Parts: sequence; structure tokens; C-alpha cells
Amino acid sequence: MALPLAPIAAVAVKYGALALAGYALARQVRPGHIAQPLEDALDDVPEGICLTRPRDADQINGTARLRRTIRLGHGGRGVELDAAFLARVKLRWV
Repeated sequence: MALPLAPIAAVAVKYGALALAGYALARQVRPGHIAQPLEDALDDVPEGICLTRPRDADQINGTARLRRTIRLGHGGRGVELDAAFLARVKLRWV
């Protein structure tokens, strides 16, 4: 019995191209590092959203933090989500 190679070749080309793109992307990403002062600043962000606009600066500073515990079932394992964001937007008329 003959094995049809055309459908297998099409799938192999598609997933091979996807694997090659993933490999190329992984080669382009630089390794990061953790800066402890920045980690401490993110830990100090209060929960919720806050916007601040200093009078002497032409910028708006914003912070946001979300802390939640997600459980699977009543007594199941949980995952704690802690997301903190710092933002600065500068607007200047030119």
C-alpha cells in the first residue's frame, strides 16, 4: 500500500517554518537581568490605579497593581497573580 506523501509534506513544511521562526525569534531575544531596586519599587506600588501630574513637570506618572489568588475548585491548588506597572508619559508642545 502506497503512503501519500503530499499531505505529510505540506504539514511538515508548515510546522517546519513555524519551528524555524520560533528558533529565529529565540536567537534574537536578549537575556535579561533582575535589578533589585526596581523590584523593590514594584513591591511598594499600592493596589489599584493611580495617576499623578506634578505641577512643575510636563508629565503624567501612573501606577497600577493587581493582586489576585486564583484557585481551581474549592480546595484545589491556587496561583497568586501579582502584576505591577509603572508608566510615565511626557507631552511637550513643539
